[in-house]
Amino acid sequence: MLRADLDRQLNQLQQEVTSLAGIVDKATLRAIDSLKTRDLAESRQVIKEDDYIDQKRYEIEERCVDLIATQQPMAGDLRNIIALMHISVELERMGDYAEGISKISLLMGPNPPLKPLIDIPKMSERATSMLRNSIDALVSRDVIKANQVLLDDDEVDALYDLVYRDLLVFMMEDPHTIERATYLLWIAHDLERIADRATNIAERVIYLVTGKIVNSDSPRYKL
Repeated sequence: MLRADLDRQLNQLQQEVTSLAGIVDKATLRAIDSLKTRDLAESRQVIKEDDYIDQKRYEIEERCVDLIATQQPMAGDLRNIIALMHISVELERMGDYAEGISKISLLMGPNPPLKPLIDIPKMSERATSMLRNSIDALVSRDVIKANQVLLDDDEVDALYDLVYRDLLVFMMEDPHTIERATYLLWIAHDLERIADRATNIAERVIYLVTGKIVNSDSPRYKL
């Protein structure tokens, strides 16, 4: 009976984490959509709703601590709880980056971006895809899918470098564009960090399943 109760609570905890991931995913996409359309009202809404993401993260942490204190889990169960707690922190930070993008959008005002947004939306698509795949890997305990998330981060980094070089040319050719270019650089940086957080989640999944610690600086493809 105790085993069944713990399993039920662990499943519920994982569902709360996956639900939070879905909210963060949508917040990121909404932040970029409102940036493209210059919908400042939507940007403000994304900022406002970040408080809910913060609240859910702390609720998940409290549930994790309560499970550890009351159930005294061992081995794999404890690793599962710790992984879910860390993943909730990563998700909350992603939400902060989505909020940051919306705040930058407000700073830009009603004016269009310095240049047409092509690579930044691509970064958003890749980063949110990495988030979804890392959570799918968590649910299915799929180490191969988690490892693919680590590989996918290279593409986001390459897009960030492309955006950086492109905007640097604008700033060098016309110093009057520096402020507007900097806004886009900040946005690209936030998206790059969202992708990094997705890799952190994938690394947690790999550790949860295999007990092996990997990170972006290690030979991570050898599982």
